[in-house]
Amino acid sequence: MTASGAVEQSDPELLTIDELAGTTGMTVRTTRYYASLGLLPPPVRRGRMAYYGPEHLARLDLIRALQDHGFTLSAIERYLAGVPMTASAEELAVQRALLTAWKPGQWDPVTHEELEARAGRRLSDDDIDWLLQAGAVRRKGRAEDRAGDLEALPLVDLAMEALSLDMPIGAIVDANTAVRRHMSELADELTGILQSRVMSRYERDDLSMEDAERLERTLTNLRALTLDAIVTAFQRAANHVVTTSLSLSDDD
Repeated sequence: MTASGAVEQSDPELLTIDELAGTTGMTVRTTRYYASLGLLPPPVRRGRMAYYGPEHLARLDLIRALQDHGFTLSAIERYLAGVPMTASAEELAVQRALLTAWKPGQWDPVTHEELEARAGRRLSDDDIDWLLQAGAVRRKGRAEDRAGDLEALPLVDLAMEALSLDMPIGAIVDANTAVRRHMSELADELTGILQSRVMSRYERDDLSMEDAERLERTLTNLRALTLDAIVTAFQRAANHVVTTSLSLSDDD
């Protein structure tokens, strides 16, 4: 693209709407819908044809990351309202990297029959409700009565094993509540560390795509190391509690 905004005939970074949708894994209809909502900057026009560049692709990648985090469409609109339309692909990549630093497990579509195959037995409506309350399975959209309208986390197999052991769902719900209560405070502290110790190195005007990719790899590694440290610390604390409890029982 030239400085005046004209499109170079040989510009390899420009995509048609079909190519843009295919690259992001979205449908053309969805891509057009996002554009109609003002979530994408205007395309580059060449005659009657519209073309899309790296910044459009990066913004759609950011939208996908927000969706993966459970953002509703209205929440995505509010988030992107704070991201200038003039933001470069590199700046958008940094936004996505920061957003996904503590990315949760991936939700994958699953049918009732597939869950039964993984469980090795039939699953009643009560069993599915148990998995929903445990947070291992969720409904897609609002069509709760439609077969196959489910998504599951990778830990669903562990949840189904806990279900087979007749673990009280109240214990899991209470445990999840306790974890969320303490993790919110920890997440705030970790985000502060991330912004002061890592992001500060990338806050400059000449940020390159290589810098953005390096940041994303850095955050991926940091996430893995941090989560391992959290699990290890929890295991040590839990072992200490169990050992102390057993010791008190022996004293009695």
